[in-house]
Amino acid sequence: MPSLPARLTDRLVADPDVARTYGVDHSPGAVAPEDFTVVRARDRADVVEVLRYAAAHRIPVVPQGARTATTGAAMAIQGGIALNTEAIDHVEIDSVERIAVVGPGVVNADLKTQLTAYSLAYPPDPASSDSCTIGGNIATNAGGLCCVKYGVTADYVRGLEVVLPGGEVMRTGRRTAKGVTGYDLTGLFVGSEGTLGVVTEAVLRLIPAPDPALTVLAVFDTLEATMAGVAALREQRHTPSLVELLDGPSIAAIQEFGDYGFPADAGGVLLVQSDRIGHAHDDVLQYAEALASAGASDVAVADDAVEADLLLQGRRALNPALEARGSRVIEDVCVPVGRLGDLVRRVHEIADHHGLEAVCSGHAGDGNLHPCFFFDKDDPAQVAGAQAAFGETVEAAWALGGTLTGEHGVGTLKAPWLEGELGAAEVARQRAVKALFDPLGIMNPGRIFA
Repeated sequence: MPSLPARLTDRLVADPDVARTYGVDHSPGAVAPEDFTVVRARDRADVVEVLRYAAAHRIPVVPQGARTATTGAAMAIQGGIALNTEAIDHVEIDSVERIAVVGPGVVNADLKTQLTAYSLAYPPDPASSDSCTIGGNIATNAGGLCCVKYGVTADYVRGLEVVLPGGEVMRTGRRTAKGVTGYDLTGLFVGSEGTLGVVTEAVLRLIPAPDPALTVLAVFDTLEATMAGVAALREQRHTPSLVELLDGPSIAAIQEFGDYGFPADAGGVLLVQSDRIGHAHDDVLQYAEALASAGASDVAVADDAVEADLLLQGRRALNPALEARGSRVIEDVCVPVGRLGDLVRRVHEIADHHGLEAVCSGHAGDGNLHPCFFFDKDDPAQVAGAQAAFGETVEAAWALGGTLTGEHGVGTLKAPWLEGELGAAEVARQRAVKALFDPLGIMNPGRIFA
């Protein structure tokens, strides 16, 4: 690679061992390439310099933040530049306009903490909120636990500052509450996974802070009864702020990891919250009554925020519990809420067919679940079986009227299925859009499009 501009010399990560940590994200089996360069940008000017240099020398660039992606979208590319934006972490809060203007490196949870002083909130709440960055959330249109009530990242991004390949800076959207000037290019960049440009600033819509959430935990003997509980919640006048599903095998995995009070033989658990201002307690009592009527064998209601947090600890333990079990393929698909039970059953049928164990839990409020297949990484047959199982899960989601990803994005892992969902003509149109912004094809090549 030709020498980088002098301005970037002290932005390079020179230690090879440290650099390798920037070569991978959280995708299964991620391995850093042998030869790549890590640049830690500190401001927009650094990003401009990198993209000018990359365009001049036809070098691929992978924009990345905290690298919590699970689809390979933030992995370094052989011979390329990993452009890390974690250090661009400025925050400006305008409480009158209810907006935050932030750098891409701001950690999701840190922004939420800063907003408490203004009695404001930024709702998108990925499970990795303690470490994931706003730039990464924008790249994948991240969702999280509270989407059922509040929606996803795209619902809160009013405008962006983006550096394009070659170094041109463009701005999309607005700071005002309303505006329909021209095409919605902000929406185009949200979810584009770094394939069009590098976000260097975002204007985020904020909302008044809700009340501290209260929680209901409902245990069901069967999957069918659990789905009846989900249906009962859909009939409630006041939408819960969280509806999380744990299937039976997920509960067993959590209990193996630590005792969180779940019965070992449960068919399913629903965790439900309300944060409605002035009415959270009334809501959780109504949810509890509806869940009991739907067939819950046990219902626990938190009387305060501390108890609410205790009831959620088991859900938070799911990811560590799955990690503790070893090698796995875990991703997300999304189906209509009324087909959730069909998806869970199909995932376990697919696992049984390939001689694998599986869990299937996630965000029941919006139909976005995270199927997970465990395999022995030293057994080629099991590795192939897990890969095939994920492909069959995508096809199962399609058959149920769903999509191959609800919040994780496509990356490299799901790229082979993109045309199967969109069709050849639509993929061609999307490639043409990418070429408009990235004519040299240097922005995160190989991601989204196989």
